[in-house]
This record gives sequence, structure tokens and C-alpha cells, in this order.
Amino acid sequence: MQTIKIERDERGVVLVAFNRPQVHNAFDEAMIREVIEAFRDLGQDDSVRVIILGAEGKSFCAGADLNWMQRAAEYDEDKNREDAGELALMLNAIYACPKPVIARVQGNAFGGGVGVIAAADLAIGTSDAFFALSEVRLGIIPAVISPYVIEAIGANNARRYFLTAERFSSSEAFRIGLLNELAPSVESMDEQIAHWCTSLLGNGPKAIESAKNLIQAVSQKPIDDELIEDTVERIAQIRTSPEAKEGIGAFLQRRKPGWAKE
Repeated sequence: MQTIKIERDERGVVLVAFNRPQVHNAFDEAMIREVIEAFRDLGQDDSVRVIILGAEGKSFCAGADLNWMQRAAEYDEDKNREDAGELALMLNAIYACPKPVIARVQGNAFGGGVGVIAAADLAIGTSDAFFALSEVRLGIIPAVISPYVIEAIGANNARRYFLTAERFSSSEAFRIGLLNELAPSVESMDEQIAHWCTSLLGNGPKAIESAKNLIQAVSQKPIDDELIEDTVERIAQIRTSPEAKEGIGAFLQRRKPGWAKE
């Protein structure tokens, strides 16, 4: 990997870090491909339990690399469609990853960087970070990231920040739902991430995957007979799984289940 770093510990906690600090971790074609490959591989690795998505340097992600955008401006519509499709695959690789993904936001995030945060399951940022959805300042729109950002912050907040392109603070990012937690320092952020990891490592890995799928299936859907039947089918199937039997048995026997890690 040339544009990202991957580190893992013995528990199955993996750090995937953007590693282009010289350009504030802006992504280009190469970085997009490497992130897709990393998340697909890690998502299929049974030894991986948690993925932390972070960055090197002072910025989390400045969005699209300006040189990449300049090249894209010269593409025809078909080539731009193909190019945007790769970005869409990257965001969906993060969003649909069967492992829980924690965004570790140690610095500013703009444009597509906000989309990356929104695609994660949990996000924490330092209190001095700033954010912006600045695409309209360049005469473009945040189209590919919009499903994830709107799901995270809601349509009303998206109207404001998609249209004004104004910067907003970490406290505002927390208020509107982009961040789950705020941290006064990198050290305290890592303490909170460690707490989340402890919780996640104590939970059934297949149950976590199924819970992620459940959220995506149920969110924004009308509560009708079809949805009710779907949720009934999901619980019926998982109750008979080996993981559920182990989890319920361990609870009744007052012991840790086999998957639990310290």
C-alpha cells in the first residue's frame, strides 16, 4: 500500500490510516483503489473484529485531490461517470463493511472527507477540528457522498451545509450527528476509541454484522407488513445460529462467550 497504512493487534483491531499528509490526505485514484481493496479484504477476514479509520498528519481528509479534480475536468462525461463510480465504491466499501468501523478524526475534514466519516459506524473527533461540504464553491455538488451524509446529519442540516459550503466546528458536527463523540485531545479520543473497542470485542461478531445489515434494511422504511415480516425472519434465523446459542448459554452460565476478547 502506497497511500494508506494498515496496522493490527492480536485482538483483531485494525487501524487503516490515510497516509498522504503532504496533501492533507486528499484522495486520488490510487488512494481510492487502495481503500477499496483494504476494506474488502478486511471485511472478509474472520480474524478482524474492529476497524479504526484514521489518518496521518494534521488533517483527517481534505476530500478530493486537486490534481485529480483537474484531470477529471478534462474527462468526457463517460470517463467522469467511471471516475465517480470508483469513489462510490470506496464509500460503500466502508459503509457496507461487515466489521464495525470507527472514524478517528484527528483533524479537519472537507468535502469527500466528510463523506468518509458519515460512512463509518461510529465517529469521534477532536474539539479543534473543522468541517465543510465545500463542493458548490467549486461549481460542483456532493453527489456521491450525499446518501451517507444525509443519513448521518439529516436533510435539513444537509440543505444548510450543502448550499452555503460554510465551515462548521466539531461541536456543530456533534450536534448534527456527524460525530458521535467529541474529545478535547487526541489522547482522550484514543481512550474513547479503546472503550468502544472493548465493548465491540465483547459482542458476537456475526451479530454485529447482522445488526449493521438490520439498520440499513430498516432505516427510513415504513412500518408495514413487509418490514415486520422481514424483522421476524431475521430474529428467527439468528436465534438458531451457533453464535446465538453460545451467547445465550454463556449468559445463563455466567461466563464469557467464546468470542469475547479483552
